[in-house]
Amino acid sequence: MTDLAYTDGNSIAGPLAEMFALDITGASTVCVGCRQRSSVAELRVYAAGPGSVARCPACGGVVLRYARTPTNAVVDLRGTFSLSIPC
Repeated sequence: MTDLAYTDGNSIAGPLAEMFALDITGASTVCVGCRQRSSVAELRVYAAGPGSVARCPACGGVVLRYARTPTNAVVDLRGTFSLSIPC
């Protein structure tokens, strides 16, 4: 994977807070591709398209996708085994 311009997972915190009603950056994910555990803040977020794609910092696999439509906010978590949010 080539390193295109990306930001860290903190950049997706605002949009995800609309859905989760909390700061999601401290949550941990487990990548389906390489089993790397990372906080959302550590993910590499690419936001050049119609939504945001967050990739694993270890293997570059897609961990989550976020997009907004006129009527919905959509989060796709197919690239993560789990999303663990501290209480």
